[in-house]
Amino acid sequence: MAEDNKKSLVIVESIAKTKTINKFLGRRYLVLSSVGHLIDLPQRKLGVDVENDFTPRYLPIRKKQHVMRELKLAAKDAKDVFIATDPDREGEAIAWHLADVLKKKNKNIKRILFNEITKTAVLRAIEQPLEIDDDRVEAQKARRVLDRLVGYKVSPILWNTLYKGLSAGRVQSVALRIICEREDEIDAFVPREYWSIEAQFKGRRTDPFDSKLLKISSKKPQIPDQEHASVLVADLKKQDWVVKKITKRESRKNPYPPFTTSTMQQDAARRLGFTAKRIMIIAQQLYEGIEIGDEGAVGLITYMRTDSVRIADEALTAVREYIFNNYGKEYLPEEARKYKVKKGAQDAHEAVRPTDVKRSPKSMKKYLKEEQYKLYELIWNRFVGSQMVPAQLEQTSIDIVGGKDDLYLFRTVGSIVTFRGFMQVYDTAKKETDKDAKKSVVPKDISEGETVKLLEIIPNQHFTKPPGRFSESSLVRELDTLGIGRPSTYAAIISTITARNYVERNGQQLSPTELGRTVNKILIANFPSIFNVEFTANMEEQLDSIEAGNNNYLSVMNDFYTPFDKALQVMTAKEDEIRESLIEIADEKCPLCGGKLIVKWGRLGRYMACEHDPDCRFTKTADKDTDHIKEKCELCGKPMVVKAGRFGRFIACSGYPDCKNSKPFTIGMKCPKEGCDGDVIERKSKRGRLFYGCSRYPDCDFIAFNRPVEEKCPTCGNNYLEKRYSQAKGQFYKCPRCKGEFEEDLTPIEETTIES
Repeated sequence: MAEDNKKSLVIVESIAKTKTINKFLGRRYLVLSSVGHLIDLPQRKLGVDVENDFTPRYLPIRKKQHVMRELKLAAKDAKDVFIATDPDREGEAIAWHLADVLKKKNKNIKRILFNEITKTAVLRAIEQPLEIDDDRVEAQKARRVLDRLVGYKVSPILWNTLYKGLSAGRVQSVALRIICEREDEIDAFVPREYWSIEAQFKGRRTDPFDSKLLKISSKKPQIPDQEHASVLVADLKKQDWVVKKITKRESRKNPYPPFTTSTMQQDAARRLGFTAKRIMIIAQQLYEGIEIGDEGAVGLITYMRTDSVRIADEALTAVREYIFNNYGKEYLPEEARKYKVKKGAQDAHEAVRPTDVKRSPKSMKKYLKEEQYKLYELIWNRFVGSQMVPAQLEQTSIDIVGGKDDLYLFRTVGSIVTFRGFMQVYDTAKKETDKDAKKSVVPKDISEGETVKLLEIIPNQHFTKPPGRFSESSLVRELDTLGIGRPSTYAAIISTITARNYVERNGQQLSPTELGRTVNKILIANFPSIFNVEFTANMEEQLDSIEAGNNNYLSVMNDFYTPFDKALQVMTAKEDEIRESLIEIADEKCPLCGGKLIVKWGRLGRYMACEHDPDCRFTKTADKDTDHIKEKCELCGKPMVVKAGRFGRFIACSGYPDCKNSKPFTIGMKCPKEGCDGDVIERKSKRGRLFYGCSRYPDCDFIAFNRPVEEKCPTCGNNYLEKRYSQAKGQFYKCPRCKGEFEEDLTPIEETTIES
């Protein structure tokens, strides 16, 4: 092929981007996807030569070999190769691996970066190619190797002390610690009683209005119990009341900066109820491109993994013009707002914003799914509001005094918005209930020195409350504040600790499971200097220093590994001691031999076993919620209980050994095989592997090695799905027939890289 007729090859991470970018570049370019990483550390080996400067041993990913072959063939015939992986550390590492593999096929390899998938941004990137940033690659290598060392060195100790299959992550374990410590605070909390006093007054020309007791003798009132409250109420009723002071003042409420990844996750979780993982998936879709009528696929937002609030000059010009034309001059500040980037933030990318402010949420609604529309609207509103004038408020406070020397002071406070400013598009006000609205009313026809009538005294009993459990939103804020992880990793952190059953969701709240608290206890007791907030935050700073060129890979790895290895050796030597410390003596006796029952940990959770094991093999579950189930023995009428045996859990009569009735443990699902009326039950192979089969075996041969769920496949209609877990995707469903993968809400999982 003649040189002039050759196409240029552009490689992106996600398949979803290829069509959009190819449309921008035209026929002279071929756009292909690497579908994320093509090379990584081995799955079942450490893959790091600790003795040889922590050299990682990268291997091709087996499932991606066909992608590798396609890229090599395309690179061989290409005029030049542009690597356009994501503009972050992960993307830079992928670019480095691609360049290393493809340089034998094509010497003309270039790195390009764009913060948004628009024609202007993509063409500008092609015209201004860069070199691969070796410092950024080294920083990502350090993160990957650190995580591998922690996971592969610590996890086996958890296997030996609890049970096989558990894992410990460098950052995830610190997030788990934060959640566990909050739960410890809640458990240790002792509520304290206190009382507050409210009153209802009426002026000569006003309707009744509410006020709150603010001070007694110029001090904050201390009312510990009902007795003190009753005495105080009786005295308040005797007093005459006068309006001593009315204060009015103007205040301003400034707009918020545009979204970073962290603030986007917090606000979307709070307002829309989405999980952090879901937010990032939707944001990725908006970034990679949405079909917009005749325009084709268009990226609607800038890159969604950033901790900067910086905005490009052309975007500032465009949004100021939009505000002037659509809201009026009074909503536009004299100069564009420039927000300060917080200390330690990566300022490589802009804030999360719409790529074109003229694409309003209303005009885009018909092209977007409901959840895409909701998130886009939130991003658009926040960005536009960030460049508008402050809201103006008028706050009024009325002080009412009574008693000798103005002993008692009540105060009524209210505010009204006199000019909405940025709140015209990004309203932060909490919706008021009718009760709140009534209490917030401040009377107008009242003056200083006026005598008011006391209509009612209302004593209110309160109890101090423990700190609240973390929600996804508040945990993201906590991680961001403490410098744990990076914004792009928060969704993965939360997905990982919930999928591992270390943390569970109760509504919007995150609470540690018994397993999570036990794992945390082991890690904190034996690695106090590794799994803590200060060390982990400092490690993020060290990684940043590598990227900035102020530190090097080997130095950071040595600083980490020396204390880590010492702690590891001590912990390994204490495995038997740790295992013994987890054993509890139950209050029950073994029904077979009368020995003590001991609570142990196993793959199915905590269980009770006889102290005389292996001579006595009696076991039963220690889970209080599943020990007694809502089922009576059909033979003797006693409650049935869940027990654990060598072939998995089963249901048996609590009257054993007098009654030996037992049955398999069903998961509450009918066999999905057509024409079979059996139940799906838990079973265990001779090698101890858990699987699911039909209760009518051998008449029915249904079998699944992943837990089946009664959900119809949205793609092929198969009458059940299987629950799966992977570190990249977290918890998800997979169809055993068409191999389709779905979120827990049955949304198809796009074939894309969703986490950095």
